[in-house]
Amino acid sequence: MISIRSVSKTFTAPTGELLRVLDDVCLELEAGTSVAIQGPSGSGKSTLLGLMAGLDQPSSGEVVVNGQSITGLSELALSRFRARNLGFVFQAYHLLPHFSALQNVVIAAEIAGLAGAEAKAMEALARVDLQDRAEHLPAQLSGGECQRVALARAIVARPPIFLCDEPTGSLDPLNADRVFELLLELQRDLGATLVLVTHDAHLAERMGLHIALERGRIVAGGA
Repeated sequence: MISIRSVSKTFTAPTGELLRVLDDVCLELEAGTSVAIQGPSGSGKSTLLGLMAGLDQPSSGEVVVNGQSITGLSELALSRFRARNLGFVFQAYHLLPHFSALQNVVIAAEIAGLAGAEAKAMEALARVDLQDRAEHLPAQLSGGECQRVALARAIVARPPIFLCDEPTGSLDPLNADRVFELLLELQRDLGATLVLVTHDAHLAERMGLHIALERGRIVAGGA
């Protein structure tokens, strides 16, 4: 389902120094698995997730997602691929502030080319128990509710893969547990692959596979 093949990623620092964020990473994730990626700050966790999403391109190596090599695809092709195959949940909700909860989810449904986008968006909001808050703006919602809107947006097209970067990092413990439980429930119900970047060891222990990164290399759990 997700194949990371000898992937490295380098950046040029303002000083001109070459920084290697990922160093020859190899990883094979089967469909339907739940995976936690952990490591200290600067270990390459979010960079690896971004490469899986096609939000960035590797300096070398290849990324294959759902049978499709996404390395070197045009931005248009990547956008179409992401709309059909990937759901994103990040620590910052990235909701459009002047759009209601429903409108934020409808946009994702329309980008994915779904017929009956509004009805499907309402179904997704109901799935995260927010159907009664559909007309509220993000500023009128709590942090936990905003993250559940982001979850609804991620699942509206029923993608086979969910990529989550610290999705509970800005929430209080009660809301963090609720959002995490909902993530696991959605992953099981949809039979999706769930990849979660987290600093929370308690959450990581509940995932099917635990991968540890250190200085751009997998030090535990990888292929």
